[in-house]
Amino acid sequence: MDRKRLQLVLEVAILGAISFVLDQIGIRAPQGGSITLSMLPIIVMAFRWGIVGGMLTGFVSGVLQLVMGGYVLNALQATLDYFVAYTLVGLAAVTLSWLLSSKAKGNKKSMVAAIVVGTIIGGFLRYMIHFIGGMVFFAQFAGDQPVWLYSLVYNGGYMIPSIILSAIVAGLLFTSAPRLLQRA
Repeated sequence: MDRKRLQLVLEVAILGAISFVLDQIGIRAPQGGSITLSMLPIIVMAFRWGIVGGMLTGFVSGVLQLVMGGYVLNALQATLDYFVAYTLVGLAAVTLSWLLSSKAKGNKKSMVAAIVVGTIIGGFLRYMIHFIGGMVFFAQFAGDQPVWLYSLVYNGGYMIPSIILSAIVAGLLFTSAPRLLQRA
């Protein structure tokens, strides 16, 4: 295995584990989900290694969360809530070229915009997967309200703050230490 590939594999493993740890620290919602910084390491990898690095890190994080006590109703729900949802956060890297271009120009405002937009995209995709899963697998909690509204509000209650928190911290992290975008 060449040095670059080894570095990617090590960073995926380490940041995937950090994502799992960060998911254990936060404000828990009653039927699952929590306000955490668990997306931050995935976003860091997305902006360091691109879509593949971000998605691999998200996948590792999802696997760890599932294996270490995930809530499973069936294989489809587990796949959506853990593998797909966290893997899609890695698509934050769709703004990587914008971010690198802004960094090269020394434009911190544009860097922050690229980071925030990428984080919102990755976080929104995760939110949508949890929203779909909530409608399909957790409809019994909706009560008298429409199940789509219940899932939208419930999942938004922890996902929107998590996206905002991750975007703020990622913006601060990469603008104060832009060298994080460079791989050794």
